[in-house]
Amino acid sequence: MTIDSIDHLVLTVRNIERTCDFYHRVLGMTVETFGQGRISLHFGKQKINLHALGREFAPHASKPVTGSADLCFLTEQSPEQTLQHLHECQVEVLQGPVQREGACGAITSFYFYDPDGNLLEVSHAL
Repeated sequence: MTIDSIDHLVLTVRNIERTCDFYHRVLGMTVETFGQGRISLHFGKQKINLHALGREFAPHASKPVTGSADLCFLTEQSPEQTLQHLHECQVEVLQGPVQREGACGAITSFYFYDPDGNLLEVSHAL
């Protein structure tokens, strides 16, 4: 077997509405409802499905918890534009800009937390 790409990820969150607001406002993701009232965040050709803590959809991780993810997203925006946008959204930047090595080469990254404490990295490919 050979894996080509990621279709979706699942985040377990405390408050789906708060998470949707953050990911839409800060990261520009669209919020969609699917299935029987399930919620997902869409960007590019990927999505993040959301599970409410204690009300996860089966099957799910063996020990679903909030704040355990460490995700990196790519943006076409310049590092300067990204930093300005994060400041405008009142997001506390933990680190950045810093140079890192992404899956396809060098990137400039900013690190911050989402409402559940998941570490998010927004990067621009060099």
